[in-house]
Amino acid sequence: MENRIFDEKNGLWYEKQGDYYLPCLELPEEETKPVGIWGQRHAKHLKQNHKVLYMNLLTSGKLNRYLADIDEQAEQLFLRLVKELSEKEKVTEKLKAENAMLWVGKMNEIQARAREIVNAELIYS
Repeated sequence: MENRIFDEKNGLWYEKQGDYYLPCLELPEEETKPVGIWGQRHAKHLKQNHKVLYMNLLTSGKLNRYLADIDEQAEQLFLRLVKELSEKEKVTEKLKAENAMLWVGKMNEIQARAREIVNAELIYS
């Protein structure tokens, strides 16, 4: 008996494994885009908490594009929040020139708040 057979009804190839014929399945080709830290965090969250959605995206070949989009949205939101918060709290280049350590402390605090907002609204929701 053959090791590989083709089923014309469903258009699939089957390969013999032991006493059984198993379908030869492959994931569809996926356009690869770079996924940054935000997308990686979201992927980890999906794997742990939304396994069905993660597997659906993975098997349909849309996972990378989805994560790259989330990453881009998160980065834009983060930058916008940092800019808005620094303007609101008057953390400017003038402050940076006058008191660099105060500026660094305030910018670190603003960035931490912006990260928390992005995490809550996009990454872990």
